[in-house]
Amino acid sequence: MAAQPRHVWTEAEYLEFERSNDRKHEYFAGNVYAMTGASQDHNRVAGSTFASLYAQLRNRPCDLFSDNMRVKVQGDGLYTYPDLSIVCGKPQLEDTKFDTLLNPALIIEVLSPSTENYDRGEKFRLYRQIDSLQEYLLIAQDTPRIERYLRQPNHEWLLTEVSGLAATLELPSIQCTLALADVYEKVTFEDMERT
Repeated sequence: MAAQPRHVWTEAEYLEFERSNDRKHEYFAGNVYAMTGASQDHNRVAGSTFASLYAQLRNRPCDLFSDNMRVKVQGDGLYTYPDLSIVCGKPQLEDTKFDTLLNPALIIEVLSPSTENYDRGEKFRLYRQIDSLQEYLLIAQDTPRIERYLRQPNHEWLLTEVSGLAATLELPSIQCTLALADVYEKVTFEDMERT
């Protein structure tokens, strides 16, 4: 028996499906992928990072979004849900629904064992195609460490890594600072001295 041809989703089909579904799905190259849930520490790190940045941005013309805001990469047509995304100035949206952002300045992903390779590799390659994107942060959940990729004027990306609970990280794209002690509030690290 011959295999049935695989359905290739259009972006319009995906958006219609996604907007009527309770679960989140990522879309890329005609394929739809169910997104898995996050661990307790993943949620703590994402929530603490959101709280820290929200407090710094609350009186500025910037919008901070949680993982409920979909981001689209123009061209390759990736639709995904970063853990956090920030736009300063007017958000550009896919359509009249306020659920798909096109112009983030900063994207933050909290690394999970199941997604770390994707977040560092193919996903970052796709994110780099977003013209407005100036910074990309990868936050570990099992150790106090943040990697920041900062777009340079020549479009190369400069990596800065900070670690330890005493460290801070400047975010030039949004003129904020992240203290790792705040990011990892309520997270305990086994067999690790809290420095």
